[in-house]
Order: sequence, then structure tokens, then C-alpha cells
Amino acid sequence: MFGTVEGNSTFYGMPSEESFQRWANSVEKNFAFCYKFPQHITHECELDLQLCQRSLDTFLERLRILNNCSVLGPTFLQLGPRFCAQRRPRLQRFLDQLPSDLPWAVEVRHLDWFDEGEHEAWFDQLLRDRGIDRVLFDSSPLYSLPPTDAIEKESQNRKPRSPLRTTVTAKSPFVRLIGRNRFEEVEHYWDEWSERIADWILSGLKPFIFTHAPDDAFAPMLAREMHERIRLALQKSEPSIDLPSLPTLVEPNRNIPSSKPTDRQLRLFDL
Repeated sequence: MFGTVEGNSTFYGMPSEESFQRWANSVEKNFAFCYKFPQHITHECELDLQLCQRSLDTFLERLRILNNCSVLGPTFLQLGPRFCAQRRPRLQRFLDQLPSDLPWAVEVRHLDWFDEGEHEAWFDQLLRDRGIDRVLFDSSPLYSLPPTDAIEKESQNRKPRSPLRTTVTAKSPFVRLIGRNRFEEVEHYWDEWSERIADWILSGLKPFIFTHAPDDAFAPMLAREMHERIRLALQKSEPSIDLPSLPTLVEPNRNIPSSKPTDRQLRLFDL
């Protein structure tokens, strides 16, 4: 149904070459796997982009498998909330050693990078100079209302509340939208984002959009609704653009525990 997937498995461990090859063989060309850097590189102990050359080399070799099959999207470097502006030199050194022929994106969470001043300007320019996209993370839909169930409550306790940015630093804006289980509660956020995304597409950019739901059973529904709104926004501005519709999904039964997905959900999440 969809043209890309955000992969978390690489954050928690280094999958084998066989796993990467199996993923590459499982999809058509031009599908895009967007994986997260391993936490060993970005988060563990006092490493934080240091003393990790062996892990980085292995990860780059694995990504080449996908790239050689034309199914590699931007790989994103998610820096933890303690990675502050004092570590600017460390970040610059790390980005400078990444191959320029592969697509990258960077997500920051420390408030230094949202200061609307020196540090944020430095960070944005660092990415622009290297053709790297800034990850645009929006959790405001999730926090727009009190939680309606235990899963939303847990998600609100866990997800960061980073200031919203819509800054474009390269050619593929990388957007991560954290929604809610009931689509009607986030519909106006989806409308705002779809208009912005359509404008990017019309200007020649190739955005990557990922919609998240507290309960994974609702994730395909959120993604489909965003796709439909982008399609309509594009047609309104440029009728000649033909973005095909996605199949209609049956809304998941909220009484079905997320740990026991339906057959339909299993097919959607088979990757």
C-alpha cells in the first residue's frame, strides 16, 4: 500500500546481512526503507557519536545492500535529549564522515537546537551545507487532548514534546507526525500538514512522511488519511498531477488488543 517504511529494528540491534538482503528482495525498486541509526552509535553510555567506528562501518555496509537494490531512503540519526549544543564539534565530525552519495536526516531533541538563535542557525546550516535533511517531529496532535486509553497515556508519558519546526534543509523533508488513535481528533493537524507537504512536492521536493499512532493498529489508517489529503491538495493546485488513491481500510476494532492483531493488520505489518 505504501512506498516507504520507517524502521526501528536497527536502533535496538544490528540486523544481519541476510536480513538486509531479505528486506531488499521483498519489495519493488523505488520502495524506500528509512532506518534509524543504532543506539550504540547515538545513545549508549558516553559514546554519543564517538568510539563507534566499527559499528558505523558495519551499518554503512548493511545500508549499501539496500542502496544497491534502489530501495534505500534517508537513514536518520536520532540524537537523544542530552545531546546539547556543546557537542557541536562532535556532530560535525560525525556527519563529515558519512558518505555523501547516501541520503541522511538528523533528528535533535535537546532544546539548544530550538533556540531560534545561534545554535539552531548553526545546526540548520550544517545540514544545508551537506545536503542533509532535518527531521521535523510533531507530537502536538498526541498532546492536544487528554489520553482516552492506557496506550495513549503511555505514549504521552514517553514521547518528547519538541518545539515544532518546518525547516527544509535539503531535498527530502523528513516528517514524523505523532497522532492519536481516533483520527477525528487529529484531522485538522493532518489538513495543515497536507497543504504544506503538497507545496513541497509542487516545488520539486521529495518529502518522506511517517504518521504514528499510540496503538499500532491505527497507524495504517492515519497514513492513508494523510495520503488522501495530500492527493486532494495536489489536485486542487495542479489538476494534472495524478497521485493514485490508496485502498480503503476498515477501521480497527478498538476492542481488539494491539498484541493480537487481526489478519488484516498482520498483512499490513508483515515487513
